[in-house]
Amino acid sequence: MTALVFVEDVDDELSQQALTFARALGDDVHAVLVGAPGSADGLASHGVSVAHVATGLESYAPAAWAQAIVELSRRLSPAGVVGPGTDRGTEVLAHVAAKTDQPMAANCVSITPGDPASLVRVRWGGSLLEDTLLHGSPMLLTVAPHAVSAETVASPAEVVVEQFAPSVADADLIAHVSERAGALTAGVSLADADVVVSGGRGVGSAEGFAVIEELADLLAGAVGCSRAVTSAGWRPHTDQVGQTGTKISPEIYIACGISGATQHMAGCKGAKKLLAINPDGEASIFASADYAVIGDLHEVVPAISAEIRRARGQ
Repeated sequence: MTALVFVEDVDDELSQQALTFARALGDDVHAVLVGAPGSADGLASHGVSVAHVATGLESYAPAAWAQAIVELSRRLSPAGVVGPGTDRGTEVLAHVAAKTDQPMAANCVSITPGDPASLVRVRWGGSLLEDTLLHGSPMLLTVAPHAVSAETVASPAEVVVEQFAPSVADADLIAHVSERAGALTAGVSLADADVVVSGGRGVGSAEGFAVIEELADLLAGAVGCSRAVTSAGWRPHTDQVGQTGTKISPEIYIACGISGATQHMAGCKGAKKLLAINPDGEASIFASADYAVIGDLHEVVPAISAEIRRARGQ
């Protein structure tokens, strides 16, 4: 059986997770690349036999990208079409579902092929798992971020690269990216950082983030925040960690003055370790924390920074 995977970026971990997940649907994994996301060379180690590269769609247009996948799917008749658990992956697969009049399941954790297929997927921002059935042919689904590990294959074969030019209607290009605005902050990005130091409502003000920025700088990390902070106008939305912000997967996530709302925890669940600092010992974030410090962040965070400097002889 063939599985078709929408690869947003060859080097992106979430796209690699989708490729791993797709191997449960079939032993012949094909990848579709739209928007020139990079070289297909790295796909071999993830079990891809054929990489289909759509031409003429370099600018992001979700309906047009979906049309490319629809045309390819009709030609290949795969058992399933899988997308990564990214904003674009979900949006494009939703357009594929609309164009083909098929159901789509988002945030899947595991699948047992069948007619219908049995799925386990994440719901309510990661607070529960749902057992469900997915009908339709081909199956359309996205993989929950960091629910599966991106695993390589033991004996990768050479990837065959095939280009194709999808037939896109003018209506598919009405919504498209016309301009990109760079992030307001310099340095390492939230999505790529190995260390993220975030502040919540407990920081108290925009000026209060000075201690958060200091610690992040010492650890060569990125500064994040909760939705309450962006709503208050203390930090830009690009700094927001959460279900409606950036989903992160650092080696360690340091959450300062953050209570642990479900939407926020959905954004940081990919973190390898979580250090929570909060004066409220009953804060819900402590249930997910690997390390907990019950105390005022305005005392604890500067103390951590001072100790780092002392250890480095600064």
